Amino acid sequence: MTGTAATRPGQRVYVDKQSPEAYRALTATAEAVRREAADAGLDRILVELVNLRVSQLNTCAYCLDLHTRAALRAGESTRRLGVLAAWRDTELFSPRERAALALAEATTHPADAAAQTAAYAQARAALTDDEISAVIWVAITMNAFNRVSIMSKHPVRGEGAAPPR
Repeated sequence: MTGTAATRPGQRVYVDKQSPEAYRALTATAEAVRREAADAGLDRILVELVNLRVSQLNTCAYCLDLHTRAALRAGESTRRLGVLAAWRDTELFSPRERAALALAEATTHPADAAAQTAAYAQARAALTDDEISAVIWVAITMNAFNRVSIMSKHPVRGEGAAPPR
């Protein structure tokens, strides 16, 4: 162990740094999920929309920052990113994207059985079995990374700032 509460009062443990083997396993899972999503035919923008919506629901600032930049690099518009939290109230998202977003929300909040049933029905109408599985895995993985960043309190630094050590 490199630090204790007694030597670092008030500071969070960066669990990814404190337990690197577990974090490497999570990263390997994320890489496998990325391959599954691509093999299922999910484009990068859709994957990033799912990552962002899950991160919005979990209020993970670090992941929101990271995946907003990734979505923009993939070609997503600032307009759609700006209304993603209210995606149901716009006409900016395709039926396929809407199905993926609903499924991501149901995966993030699985205790809402009615929402889960509705999301699955919507997914069945717009996505293949491979796409449904990939969306669920993307959401599961993003939820895990959100928890790592939230519990570690990973900072969102200004432009050009050095990453945490």
